[in-house]
Amino acid sequence: MTGEVAVLGAGMHPWGKWGRGFVEYGVAAARAALADAGLEWRDVGSIVGADTVRGGYPGYVAGATFARALGWQGARVASVYAACASGAQAVAAARAQILAGLADVVLVVGADAAPKGFFRPAGGDRPDDPDWLRFRVLGATNPTYFGLYARRRMAVHGDTVEDFAQVKVKNSALGALNPYARYRKRVSADEVAASAVVADPLRLLDICATSDGGAALVLSSLEFARRRGVTEPVRIRAVSTVTPTYPNTVLDLPDIATDSAAAAEPATETFRASIARAAYEEAGVGPEDLSLAEVYDLSTALELQWYEDLGLCGEGEGAKLLREGATAPGGRIPVNMSGGLASFGEAVPAQAIAQVCELTWQLRGEAGDRQVEHARVGITANQGLFGHGSAVIAVR
Repeated sequence: MTGEVAVLGAGMHPWGKWGRGFVEYGVAAARAALADAGLEWRDVGSIVGADTVRGGYPGYVAGATFARALGWQGARVASVYAACASGAQAVAAARAQILAGLADVVLVVGADAAPKGFFRPAGGDRPDDPDWLRFRVLGATNPTYFGLYARRRMAVHGDTVEDFAQVKVKNSALGALNPYARYRKRVSADEVAASAVVADPLRLLDICATSDGGAALVLSSLEFARRRGVTEPVRIRAVSTVTPTYPNTVLDLPDIATDSAAAAEPATETFRASIARAAYEEAGVGPEDLSLAEVYDLSTALELQWYEDLGLCGEGEGAKLLREGATAPGGRIPVNMSGGLASFGEAVPAQAIAQVCELTWQLRGEAGDRQVEHARVGITANQGLFGHGSAVIAVR
């Protein structure tokens, strides 16, 4: 397909709380990705940075920040901010440059040094900022949103706290096998149940942490890959960055209001479902073609929701899919073989890039003890604040 680009390299800096600046993590990931690709920094024609707003002013121009740290060499530069979807938006920008013929090789980098505790908006009064408003008007921190969504699943679909705990059990076992994960310890359902309640019904081990970390990709045209002797590279076939449609009848923070369904027919699908559909349509595949998925498990309950949004099962059947073992290693459609955010925590600009790194290693057959047998097609999915969709489909 003419829209494909090659993934020549993938690299990460381990997630954790390292107490250093985000630039260090991003540069380490970039150098790892370049080494994986067998390229030098001077071979890169463009660099796209996923921004970290909390990193101070340099974080707003992450592309130039990383280019400077690697050493100015005249490459094109771009910086992208889309909250948790920043990494996928950076991948989309890099792919567009390659397909437009502006560069043969593009380096995509995202990194963060996250604050302690849960995320909060920047200071000052910003009544036009929906993220600021949900804290100021509703007092709704991220865990509050996660808890509300979990309660909705329990009320509408009959999910249980035991179902949520099993997501953590699955992901922690996989994170224990991932050298880049912050948490590399298996967790039992009893340990989840014994952890402190944060936002009822979710407990501490149901919710992902905030972390430091970095991730990078080296993307190229297929022609460049062939010239380098890479005849069967992992290829990015689709990047979905769609926005929601109105009216939105399901609360999806930070949006706290929407057009009335009395004035317009409700959409036939949710925002998250539309993200996946757009990716499938662009790639010419469907959920039945997937070998694995990496999804945005900010909480255990949200992972179950993604099963349905990706079309891995019908509405309300996410917990059933989990109970059947379909999303576990060896199952019909393994999910979060990396260990997910449950094992990594949030390093916001890096996490969507890290998802593509995991797909790359899986599709190459280089994932070690986490390897999905005969992996050929993978999808990533997350969303950023303010209506930023994010899904990437990679194939081999």
